[in-house]
Formats: sequence, structure tokens, C-alpha cells
Amino acid sequence: MLAHMLSFGRSLVRRKVVDMDCLEDSKLCRCLSTIDLIALGVGSTLGAGVYVLAGEVAKGNSGPSIVISFLIAALASVMAGLCYAEFGARVPKTGSAYLYSYVTVGELWAFITGWNLILSYVIGTSSVARAWSGTFDELIGGHIEQFCKTYFRMNSPGLAEYPDFFAVCLILLLSGLLSFGVKESAWVNKVFTAINVLVLLFVIISGFVKGDSANWDITEESLVNVTIVRRNLSIMDNVTSDYGAGGFFPYGFSGTLAGAATCFYAFVGFDCIATTGEEVKNPQKAIPIGIVVSLLICFLAYFGVSAALTLMMPYYLLDEKSPLPVAFEYVGWSPAKFVVAVGSLCALSTSLLGSIFPMPRVIYAMAEDGVLFKALARINPKTKTPLIATMSSGIVAAIMAFLFDLKALVDMMSIGTLLAYSLVAACVLILRYQPDASYGKSRGSGDREGEAESELTESESHLNMLNKDGGLTLNSLFKPSLLPTEQTSTVVNMAVGVIVVLICIISTITTHYQDAIVAMAPWALGVLAASFGVFIVCVIIICRQPQTSRRVSFMVPLLPFLPILSVFVNIYLMVQLSGDTWIRFSIWMAVGFLIYFGYGIWHSTEHQRERQGCGSLPEKVPAIGKEPCAEQFIHPDKTSRC
Repeated sequence: MLAHMLSFGRSLVRRKVVDMDCLEDSKLCRCLSTIDLIALGVGSTLGAGVYVLAGEVAKGNSGPSIVISFLIAALASVMAGLCYAEFGARVPKTGSAYLYSYVTVGELWAFITGWNLILSYVIGTSSVARAWSGTFDELIGGHIEQFCKTYFRMNSPGLAEYPDFFAVCLILLLSGLLSFGVKESAWVNKVFTAINVLVLLFVIISGFVKGDSANWDITEESLVNVTIVRRNLSIMDNVTSDYGAGGFFPYGFSGTLAGAATCFYAFVGFDCIATTGEEVKNPQKAIPIGIVVSLLICFLAYFGVSAALTLMMPYYLLDEKSPLPVAFEYVGWSPAKFVVAVGSLCALSTSLLGSIFPMPRVIYAMAEDGVLFKALARINPKTKTPLIATMSSGIVAAIMAFLFDLKALVDMMSIGTLLAYSLVAACVLILRYQPDASYGKSRGSGDREGEAESELTESESHLNMLNKDGGLTLNSLFKPSLLPTEQTSTVVNMAVGVIVVLICIISTITTHYQDAIVAMAPWALGVLAASFGVFIVCVIIICRQPQTSRRVSFMVPLLPFLPILSVFVNIYLMVQLSGDTWIRFSIWMAVGFLIYFGYGIWHSTEHQRERQGCGSLPEKVPAIGKEPCAEQFIHPDKTSRC
């Protein structure tokens, strides 16, 4: 009985092995360039939010300091982006955060990550499609909504007010486009992204031409007068401004930080680049460049639009739903709103494509590994795309857009995305402190002893190493060897696990027990002090451990601080989500666990490999290269042609 339980436990943490000699082998078509990846990242990230979010945050949270809010949000997003970039250089395969988790922390966490990414992409696709439909309907006078409400009204709770036929057609059309081939999809995406960027450039230049710097330094007295007029109060009353204290930080720096938390979600979307590992030429360089450059372009666009908007008109007059058209009317450029409408539709189109594009690739990667149904991994021999995964995911997204009111479900997207960001950051930490020897050798170089040793799980090898070295001591924690070993790797793994738990505790207390902290409750202060103390000790221990000497084309700077800070930001934002969101998330996870424990755990390729044994198979290595200092790149002329 105990043996079966141990075997079951080992199967949950078994890690995917990737043969670095076969990195250039791909069933998909390698036809994307670095420019294609940048356009995909910009199009997916720079969605319709840039036309709406700036007005909403500036009016309610930040005022003119929204530019600082976007800067803070961009820095937080870049931390996650850099972690993705390093993994893209180390493991240039399809699967994004799912694959990165699989090769580092094991199969169960990988499935959880992949299952949540699917949820995020499905809801994202459906919600953006309904937004596209609504925006287009507004341009033509609302005839579609009026017709559907008259003849197809639905009054059931949880369902939409009316079925959105237009959104369904849009999703199926783009799914068909993606099934045709990735090259054609990339070309369409580049066209729409270029139009979107040109419109935003027009907005930014117009804002600086027609703007007034006085709008960044509005006095509190004028805000009080506006409040008196709007609320129809007497001048003699002791009135407090409804719009802050004026100046560049009208709501204080706390308001700027609150705005940054909202703006963070504006940078979600760049991770779709990481799903193209098997469809891009020279992915070990193109993926890091694509992620970093696309985030930089998006930050400049958000920064420029928010600056132009708050310069064109006072922040308290901004319209929360359509700030740009109202701002152009305010400065006397009413026809410019049609340019903004075109840009908004293009932005929604690229955002929709950015949601649909990675969804079948994550499904394909999971099905290829056997944790989802194998039929979803079939590749069309003509188009070199995962046809079944593309169309089935498109149909599911279309059904959701057709029937459901997605406003209540949109927060669930955040859990999947933030969980993926957190895991990728933690995985970078774990990988960078692994011993060079654990990366293995190239195919055919291993002996029988190496093959037998590769059958040990990570935890077993760590226990053997600890027993061999006489266990952990304070001296070994703070004065480890100069080169990474199994023992130093185990220390880092344990420290990372403790840090994640402590971040959850700190985030929960600071979010849900603020009153206890303000009241100086001993238990709250004690738990926080102890948590921060252990947190600092764990960070110091990680800093003392030696890093691997292996180098790849891109590596995260400021290790271990940057990944730890990224994990902190992501978990803190996850804790802010409502209880209803977590209940819905639990239901989705329950469905996922039924699939995994009923099918995936028994049909995964790693399970089959373990059953067959390694004696008849060439030795494979974890997805990190051949020799300690070797850097391998994929040559386009050796990959499949389209």
C-alpha cells in the first residue's frame, strides 16, 4: 500500500524530459520572424483597453499621475516578461508556462497551469468577441442589439441578455483563418497592429499639440468649485472635493498605486509569444527579443495616450467609457472620433487574434504530452497547424460568447494568468541554481549507470545527496560549495517553497485584515514580523547558493530579487480577487482534476516512458541544453517547410 502511494506521489512530480539534440524537429511550420512575434505581442497586449482604461483610471484613481501608474505596472509586467524570455531561450518549444512548469516543478503543477491558461484564453476570446460586436454595433447605430433583443431575448439568470450571433461568426472566422496557416494569420495580425499603432500615434501627437500643461496642475480650490456646482451645494458649506487635492497626484501616491494595480492587467497578453516556440525561426533569440520589445512598445503607447488624454482635458471631466472621443470633442476635433473608432476595432481584432492564437497551441502541447486527449494533438499535414485543437477551442469560445454574460467570469482570467506568471518566475529561480551535471549530456553519451540514475525522481536524488553529505547544517546553508550541487539545489527549492507560502500569508493579512494592522493587533503584527523575518532569511540563503555556469542567449538580471518580486506582485494581485471568483475557479479546477486523474496521469508520455524503461531508449536530458557552456540555436534550413 505504501509503495503504491509513493509511486502515485512520484507520478505527480515527474518532470518532462526534452532531448536537446531534437530541438529543431517540429511538426509545426517554422515560418515566423522576430517582427511577427513583436506584432503578435503588441497586438495581443495593446487591445481596446488603451482606448478605455486610461480614462477610467485617471478619473477614479490617479489623475495626471496615471503616467506613473502605467510606469509601475510596466515594471511589474517586465519582471514576468523577463522570466518568460529566459525560458523561451532555454526551452524553445510550444507550451508556454505549461511547458516551463513541466520541465521544472512536475506534471501536476504543469497541468494546473495549462488548464488555467486554457480557461484564460477561452474567456478572453469570448469577452473580446462580444466587445468587438458591441463596438461595431455602436458605430452602425445599435441595430444588431435592438434586433436580437426583440426576437431572441433570453431572461435566464447567468445568461446574456441576448445571444450574440455576430461574436460567434467572428470567432469561427478567425479560428478558420488560424487553421489555414500561421503565416497567413501573422500577416493579418501585422496589418491590424500597424493600423492600431498609427491611430495611437495620431492620438499621442494630437494630445501634445492640443494639450495644456495646466491640466496637470489643477488647484484644489477649482476642484472644490466643480464639486459645489455638480452637487448643487452652497458656497458657504464646508465642501470637500470629490476629485482629490489637485496637482499631479490628486489622490495621493496611494491612488497612483491603486491605479497601477488596475493598469497591470493592461500588459497581459505578451505570454502568447511563448507559445510559438516551434513556429518561429531561431526561437532562442527571437522569443526574448519579441517579449521585451513588445512590452516596451506597449508601455510607450499606454504612457503616451494617458499623457495626451490628461493634457487635452482636465482629468475630472474624462468619460470613463469612451474618453478619447469626448476628449477630441472637448478640444474641437470631433471628426477625430471616427479615426479612434477604426483604431479601436483594429485593436479589438488583434486582441481577439492574440487570445485565439495561443489557445490551441497550449491544448496541442498538453495533448502531445498525453495529459489531454491525444486526438487534440493531430496536425494538419497541409497547413502544419493543430486543426482539431484550433477548431474545438474556437467552438467552445463561440458557445460561451453566444450564450453567457461574461462580465462575472472575466476575473477568472486573472487567476490563470497570474498563476502562470508566478510559476514561471519560481521556475527560473529553481533552474538557475541547478547543478550543471543535472543538465545531462547529448544523446548517446550516457552509460547504463546514468540511465538508471535518470529514473530517480528529483526528491529521491535530493534525499540521497543529503544522506551522502551528512544532512544540512547552518554552515552548508550560508557557506555552500563554489559550484552548484544537488544539495545547494535542494536548499534553493525548499527556500522558494517557503517564500511562496510566506508571500501568501503576508498578502492575505495585508488585504483582508487591514483593520487589525491599523489597530496594532498583536497577532497581526506578530505574524507579519515573523513572516518578513523568515522571508528575509530565505532570500539571504538563496543569495548564498552558487548559480549554474551555463549561459543562454538571454538571462534574467538581478537574480534572485527580480523573480521573487515578480512572484510577490502576482500573488498579491491574486489575493485581491473576490471570493466568488475563487469559487468559480475551484469548480473549473475540479473539472480539470477529473480529466487529469481519470485520463492524463495514466496516458502521459512520461508515464509511458517510465513503463517502457529507459534501457531501450536514448538518454534524454532536461530541457536545458547539452554541455555546461554550449549555446545551441535552431537553423531554419533544418526545420520543416510550409
